[in-house]
Amino acid sequence: MGSNKEVPACKETVLVTGFGPFGVHKINASMETVKLLPSLDLERELGIQLVTKEIPVEYGYVKTQIPQLWELYKPKLVVHVGVSGMAQELTLETQAFNKGYGSLDIQGCVPEGGVCVEGCPDRLESAIDMRKICQNVNDSSCDVVSCISTDPGRYLCDFVFYSSLHVDRTRVAFVHVPVLDKPYSALQLAQGLKLAIAGMLAQVREKDSNFKKAEI
Repeated sequence: MGSNKEVPACKETVLVTGFGPFGVHKINASMETVKLLPSLDLERELGIQLVTKEIPVEYGYVKTQIPQLWELYKPKLVVHVGVSGMAQELTLETQAFNKGYGSLDIQGCVPEGGVCVEGCPDRLESAIDMRKICQNVNDSSCDVVSCISTDPGRYLCDFVFYSSLHVDRTRVAFVHVPVLDKPYSALQLAQGLKLAIAGMLAQVREKDSNFKKAEI
């Protein structure tokens, strides 16, 4: 699911995931949005290797496969995308939670104890400044409006975000998109997501550069 081509060692990798179908979301707006990113010329414009993946709405899959994706691609930036029936804007999540996962996934399962990562903090925040990203999107000519959220919802969106923040919170983001055509098309959402990714990558690159300079 998603692009599986080998990543050249000289290229920074940006990994973007969407979710597969679940519940009333027979066509998941998140993956429909992510699917369009390769057509928007991110690789050339940002000088990256773009890898997209579809994630099944399964706690067990996230728990085993997300760490493997980090190990396989060693990404410069990871952006998880999910759909929210309540969202009306491109919603940038700032944090994720470790406990409270009691809603069944598509296999009828919940994580043991309702916990994402046993023995870890109740909450993890992304080091990416989402308010700057939000402002960048809203100040652009893009048709999509963006907003900030502090609660990803204690389902697979929250779960995958926490899983990646646990690996490296300096280069992880989560974006909720609305249901398609309420009010945005998949293309409009992809264009807004592209702007957000560009801003996120710029922040990560700057922080990494400053860190290297401090080591010299």
